[in-house]
Amino acid sequence: MADKQISLPAKLINGGIAGLIGVTCVFPIDLAKTRLQNQQNGQRMYTSMSDCLIKTIRSEGYFGMYRGAAVNLTLVTPEKAIKLAANDFFRFHLGKDGKKLTLMKEMLAGCGAGTCQVIVTTPMEMLKIQLQDAGRIAAQKKLMAAQAQLNPSTGAGAAESIVETRTTAMQITKELLRSKGVAGLYKGLGATLLRDVPFSIVYFPLFANLNKLGQPSPDGKAPFYVSFLAGCAAGSTAAVAVNPCDVIKTRLQSLQRGVNEDTYSGIIDCARKIWRNEGPTAFFKGAYCRALVIAPLFGIAQVVYFIGIAEFILDMLPKRRN
Repeated sequence: MADKQISLPAKLINGGIAGLIGVTCVFPIDLAKTRLQNQQNGQRMYTSMSDCLIKTIRSEGYFGMYRGAAVNLTLVTPEKAIKLAANDFFRFHLGKDGKKLTLMKEMLAGCGAGTCQVIVTTPMEMLKIQLQDAGRIAAQKKLMAAQAQLNPSTGAGAAESIVETRTTAMQITKELLRSKGVAGLYKGLGATLLRDVPFSIVYFPLFANLNKLGQPSPDGKAPFYVSFLAGCAAGSTAAVAVNPCDVIKTRLQSLQRGVNEDTYSGIIDCARKIWRNEGPTAFFKGAYCRALVIAPLFGIAQVVYFIGIAEFILDMLPKRRN
């Protein structure tokens, strides 16, 4: 598809609408991904995505699957807008010579987009992970307390002493700013870059080339279903490819640990401990969940973005008279 030029407000609106729709649809799967990635070889609470979602509903109710969704819904608009608009910006400037973008230039544009988006992504992921994983840690503590109650040597009545105190994103933000300043919200920045930059390098060129297969002509526009399928295929491929980085990022950004779970001092320390204690397959925990999240998320994003809902909205607004 030709790189069409649309206004910055239109790009921001398109990216925002796409993000809001996508996150609302797939957030429960994303919650399961976070909990599966964070559990270690100690007290394992969930065996699969479906098991995680069923247990979440039983213990926390239906809306328990949407813990942390408010953070995502608030910040996904600028995050998606930055990523999609930045990719368009870099593609436009890298293609100013009038020649078709080479694969290397497409990857470079994706790299630029991924680097720009972490400004919003890192704090968003940081807060979301704390809220998503809180239910897992609370459930693990209750289970351990119940087991202790059955063992007289540990003292009865321990189960009743475990009460989950629900925190909000605002409370976490205030505490991090008070104790660590703005840097506290950017914990795991390196790991986020390690995930998002390669993701964009893989995703955007792959999407562009898959989408071209459905173009009726070199300057034509692919049908919406081609953009959707191309977004799904490129998104799921890129998601699985960078899943090891996502596991490391999730572990590093988790402020609370479950019983007997490792702590990490950095990316290398985290990767080493995961490999040593859980084996290489641990780097692909939640990979299918992540693929299920990213595929429709980016499929919807590309359909909204390339249909140009924003242009319709902007055209409906009253024109300013000179």
